[in-house]
Parts: sequence; structure tokens; C-alpha cells
Amino acid sequence: MLDTHARKLVQPSIEGTGRYLLRKGLTANGVTFIAFIIGTSTGLVYYLGHPVLAVILLWLSGFLDAVDGTMARLTKPSPFGTVMDVTFDRIVEISVILGVAFLHPDIMWALLLLSVSVIVSMTIFLTVGAVTEKQGMKSFYYQAGLAERTEGFILFSVMMLFPSILLWSTLLFFIVEVFTGLQRFLEAKRILS
Repeated sequence: MLDTHARKLVQPSIEGTGRYLLRKGLTANGVTFIAFIIGTSTGLVYYLGHPVLAVILLWLSGFLDAVDGTMARLTKPSPFGTVMDVTFDRIVEISVILGVAFLHPDIMWALLLLSVSVIVSMTIFLTVGAVTEKQGMKSFYYQAGLAERTEGFILFSVMMLFPSILLWSTLLFFIVEVFTGLQRFLEAKRILS
């Protein structure tokens, strides 16, 4: 929801950073890879007992993830860049979930539910993007929903920074993902029927 509706507020800083990195000789795919390395370190950093640093790394990777897409649109988007971007985003999320799971094995069952809900919601999102003829500013149809990447990062941040409510924040994230999956499924039925 925030990615869709609030992007215009942060787009000037995203675009400015993208133009700067292009002038420095970086490519969109290069920035995608940098964001991936930073993002996948999040789970390990959290597990090693540095939750604030983990959250900073998560948000830095998310910012660079937005920058790389803008850089691609300013130059020449590549289909493989899209594959890298979507794949690396999921691996970053898996990193966070694994870091939390290894540090808090007592709530493994809730993290498993969260993982399943993310898989189902993303399956719907990616399938609709692949089969629909609609195009947006991205290289495929971007299906908005209650939980987009920013909401996920907010909930991951709450999970990592407030361990006393970890179970409840994980269950809230699960409910939000289930709702988003249902929302996307119903939209898919509407636009593809």
C-alpha cells in the first residue's frame, strides 16, 4: 500500500541517488547485487545480537532496491534485471525470517506460517504479473495490496526491535499477508475473468 501510494514522496531522493550512481559508473544490476548482499546480511547480523544494525541494513537494502529500478528505467531495463530483483527480494526476506527463527526457535511455528503466507501471496502476485497484459511503470503488472515491500520492512523491523512482542508481531504479519493474498486473488479474478 505504501509502495503504491507514498512512493511519490520519496521518489525525488530515489531518483537523485539513481542518477548519482549512474554518473559514478554503476549499473542497475550492479546496485541490485549490492542491495542483495546488504539485505542478506540482515538475518545473520540480527542472529549475532545486533538488531538495530540489522534493521538499518534491511532498510538500506530496501532503499537501494528502489534505486535500482529507477536506474533501470533511466537507462535500459533488462528482463534478467527484473528476475534478479524479484528473486533477491525474496532471499532478503528469507534471511530475516531465518535470522529470527534461529534466535527465537520457540516461535518457529509462527515464522513457518508467515513464510507460507508470503509464498502464497507472492505466487499470486507473480502469476498475475506474468499473465496479465496490463503494464505499469515496472516491467510487469504490479498488483498493489495491503502488504507491499515497505509494510513488510516495517513489520520485520518491529519483529527484530521488539522481541517481547515477537510472537504477536509475527502473527500480525501473517494476517496481513493472508489478507493481501486474498485481496490479490480477488483482483486477479476480476481482471482476468
